[in-house]
Amino acid sequence: MIKYETWKLDNGMEVIHHKDPMTSLAVVNLLYKVGSRNENPSQTGIAHLFEHLMFSGSKHAPDFDMPLQEAGGENNAFTNTDITNYYNTLPSENLDTALWLEADRMADLSLNKSSVSIQKKVVLEEFQETCLNKPFGDSWHHVCDLSYANYPYRWPTIGYLPSHIESVTLEDALKFYGDYYQPGNAVLSIASPYAHEHIVNRVNHWFGDIEGKTVHVNLPEEQVLDDHFISKQVFGKVSAQHLFLVFPMPDRLHPDYYQYDLLSDILGYGKSSRLIARIIKGKGLFTSLSAYITGTMGPGLFVVEGRLLDGVTIDTARAAIWEELNLLCDEKINATELQKVKNKAISSMKFGDVSLLNRAMNLAYYGSLGNTAMMNQEDDNYQAVTSQQLITVANKLFRTNPHRELIYSPEQ
Repeated sequence: MIKYETWKLDNGMEVIHHKDPMTSLAVVNLLYKVGSRNENPSQTGIAHLFEHLMFSGSKHAPDFDMPLQEAGGENNAFTNTDITNYYNTLPSENLDTALWLEADRMADLSLNKSSVSIQKKVVLEEFQETCLNKPFGDSWHHVCDLSYANYPYRWPTIGYLPSHIESVTLEDALKFYGDYYQPGNAVLSIASPYAHEHIVNRVNHWFGDIEGKTVHVNLPEEQVLDDHFISKQVFGKVSAQHLFLVFPMPDRLHPDYYQYDLLSDILGYGKSSRLIARIIKGKGLFTSLSAYITGTMGPGLFVVEGRLLDGVTIDTARAAIWEELNLLCDEKINATELQKVKNKAISSMKFGDVSLLNRAMNLAYYGSLGNTAMMNQEDDNYQAVTSQQLITVANKLFRTNPHRELIYSPEQ
């Protein structure tokens, strides 16, 4: 069990502290509840662009990285559909350095035309490298566009088009900063060897005077997919065919989330999973095959994807996958197979908790979900799943709801 203390500052910022008396390090993790789903559909990619802009320097720290490195620390960040997360690891005696840096860029980020222009170029190069010039790099663009009608998961985090990123102005960046980079839209988690009272004092010192304001988030409520099946074929500079089957599933806080997660593990997690053991090894139809869930805070997706071997037709490959999906709907999953995937899920979380950084990041994530206590309840949530629940969810997932299919083929 991960022990922690949580409280809220007057400006609305939630703070979580985890004390580990055995460590000589400290982690400062600052999560902002803003991701690509908060973007304007005509200007996608700005959340990820702003992650880069947060390293442009602030009023009292023109270079964010240098003071942290001089304090023996390191840092990084990531953006996804729902959040943007910044994390710093450093010797515990230099904790104040990380708190000062994060507070300064929350309150007084240095934004100007030059910094916006420079970071736009960096992000556009990343777009070219990861999406446009990489085989299958734009797959998720097509999957998102197929899977959502109006919900702002219709585009990947990198953005829908390079032109959307090119269009971002200094005024756009300042507005995004003012709208979302607020104390009331943030969760600060700290893992350290210090007593709770000391952390309260340091957090109040650095963040207590930052003015907070109300953050308004209006997201549409809709079904992920409409009521009919759609198949789309795209062509690119690839050497093999790739097949995606995409099914709608509930959000991360839905009580059935754990059934969906374990179903994906039964299908595609590890060499003994059904798709790998029965289709890759048993039938030799794919070079790779997996099943996974997106686990998003909004309507999620359950995805089965695989790359076909040369000479295998889409019809043959699709039929082999559907045979396994139908078996999940019809047959009772034996206790050994179910317990194995439960053990894998739980052990993965346990191994992750060994890392001080992971503990801090996870506390911030569950805090952003509005239920920090969930972090210590996940073992029980997975253990409680029954075979009958999996059959019920499988039928709902694969037979009741419509799905999308993407076929990615070599250019003709």
